[in-house]
Amino acid sequence: MSKHKLTPRENYLTALRGGMPEWVPHYTYGPPAQGAPPPASAMFEPPFLASHRMNGGGRDIWGVNYLPTESTGAALIPDSREFILPIEKLPHWRDIIKAPDLSGIDWERMCLPDIEKQGIDRTQTALFLSLHVGYFQLLMSFMGFADGLLAFYEEPDAVHELLEYLSEFYMQIADATLDLVKPDILMLADDTAAWHSPFISDDMYREFILPHHEKYAKRGRERGLPMTMHNCGKCESLLDMLVEMGVSGWDPAQSCNDLAAIKRKFGNKLVITGGWDARGRLLEPDVTDEEIRQSVRDVIDALAPNGGYAFAGGYLVPTGDDEAARRNALVNDEAERYGGDFYSK
Repeated sequence: MSKHKLTPRENYLTALRGGMPEWVPHYTYGPPAQGAPPPASAMFEPPFLASHRMNGGGRDIWGVNYLPTESTGAALIPDSREFILPIEKLPHWRDIIKAPDLSGIDWERMCLPDIEKQGIDRTQTALFLSLHVGYFQLLMSFMGFADGLLAFYEEPDAVHELLEYLSEFYMQIADATLDLVKPDILMLADDTAAWHSPFISDDMYREFILPHHEKYAKRGRERGLPMTMHNCGKCESLLDMLVEMGVSGWDPAQSCNDLAAIKRKFGNKLVITGGWDARGRLLEPDVTDEEIRQSVRDVIDALAPNGGYAFAGGYLVPTGDDEAARRNALVNDEAERYGGDFYSK
């Protein structure tokens, strides 16, 4: 029997709505380990959008070929040998980027059985609705970073037109699925930053990318749904824009950002989800189990007081690396153990 009154779903949603959770929510990026408690959240996206991920690679709906990477446990990246939209073809993007026809889709038959098949217990686990990896990321997947970043400067009108086309397509899917799936949370995503700095300026993000996230966020605000944003790297300069848009959770909140200052600034208006990165001593071959556990406790001690925090973190486990997987199990176990009692001490 659980020692908590709230379910993981209720606890996480309490935090996202600015309340005080009963314990530190534990956000995970994949299915829970065998025997672990129900996850606080689980992601759903209409299956035809994610077939390349479910199949471990291959072409997405736009024709981008994705390849698994061994060092990250088969995470997918676009095949750099065949970007589909080189910059010289960008003015003619309509000849290459063609949205699938949505007119014949039975959304109820597609979505509801898939949620059931995943075994998501919606009394215990909050359901995210996710539609894509982000408009910046989509552009980079079409063009590669060299041509994609250059395009903002050399072909801004074409970039605006292409992003508008993409967002109108995804908003058709949002309008077809939101009231059918009835998610607990809307998930926005866009990895616009590297570890040391953003890939594009704040002004460029505001001009090119933000308006398209805003379309989705507006639908969330109309329904009173909490919203989260996934954005890796040093993206702290964007947080004011996200909070103003209605985002109340940000992951993976990597430690290259000034998380202490962010917590002071936003308090419980923005749930910092993350804060733990496998770097430095934690990657050394002789790191001890106790050092790993202590690193989890240190992050929770720093970021969890007074709420506004969910733990997320782990080693990127290379395929077949049993020791990295074992270390990951320590991280998750300590997050559950220490975070589970944190507010009751």
